[in-house]
Amino acid sequence: MLSMENNDPVATQQIERGLALLRQKQRKIRLFALMMLTLCVISLACLFIQQDVVYGLFELNRQVVQLHVPYNLDTSFKNAVDQPDYLLNLLSWFGWLMLKGVTAFIGAFVMVGFLRKFRFFLIRFQSFVLKSVAWLIAFILIWSGLAYIQHGSGRSEQTYAELIQYEQDIRQSRIYAYLQHSDSAEPVQAYLLAQTALLHQPVDKNAALAYTSELIQAERADPHFLEYGFRPEQLWSMQQQLYGKAVTPVTEVLTHRAYRAAQWSEMVKWIILMIMAGTLLMALVGYLLSAKLDKRVLRIAQMSSKADALQ
Repeated sequence: MLSMENNDPVATQQIERGLALLRQKQRKIRLFALMMLTLCVISLACLFIQQDVVYGLFELNRQVVQLHVPYNLDTSFKNAVDQPDYLLNLLSWFGWLMLKGVTAFIGAFVMVGFLRKFRFFLIRFQSFVLKSVAWLIAFILIWSGLAYIQHGSGRSEQTYAELIQYEQDIRQSRIYAYLQHSDSAEPVQAYLLAQTALLHQPVDKNAALAYTSELIQAERADPHFLEYGFRPEQLWSMQQQLYGKAVTPVTEVLTHRAYRAAQWSEMVKWIILMIMAGTLLMALVGYLLSAKLDKRVLRIAQMSSKADALQ
């Protein structure tokens, strides 16, 4: 360690240069720890949606997530329930979640750092509590702004929601009223109403079981069942949600695909867990190193200040 007793200007310059290097190294370590923590949070979010994404890649869902309309219904009705693919919707939602989270998280630090340039805020942000409150307010403001942009164009989903919405009895829904005035076959009506009951919040299990039973009977007795345009994957989702397994020949052929999807989902889950553990560990190590450097910088800065005071 350099001696402070002789007040050597060269030694003082070396100390100041060393302090600058330590502070630069500390900033890099803090940035690294912040990046690892961000990756850990992203991995946590991925953990919650990975199963739906993996099953979606196999064109399966463990429950009904959107209404499927057979191709033989009239165009006006199909346009009313026209929606983007569920997997694309999920990926879009996840993308917005990551954008809002990362932007708000980093942007809050940037805003607090910018405010610290003003003396008024610099004095008050010396308190950790006030600085944390300012960061939280900045985070909420940025998140809310991005959320407003995200949902600004969500009117197209309102028509679809109103079509399948009802309070207690499925006969109160607009889709039920439409089907009663259409010439659709009974299996087609049962197919649509069973999905509507499963999409209801909370799930209208009694209605769903009744209409799904009609579909099962129609598959066994109606020779034209496959001509109605039903989606086997949707039938599988309906039976999986109600019975926990495939119960008809049309859906039983998808059992192997579902088994592969479950295997891939389990593998992806463990990969994400390992990434979470690794990034969390590196973030913790980065934080400890940064704290250690902070103490070292403070100690050297205090020694330098004492040396300047003796001059």
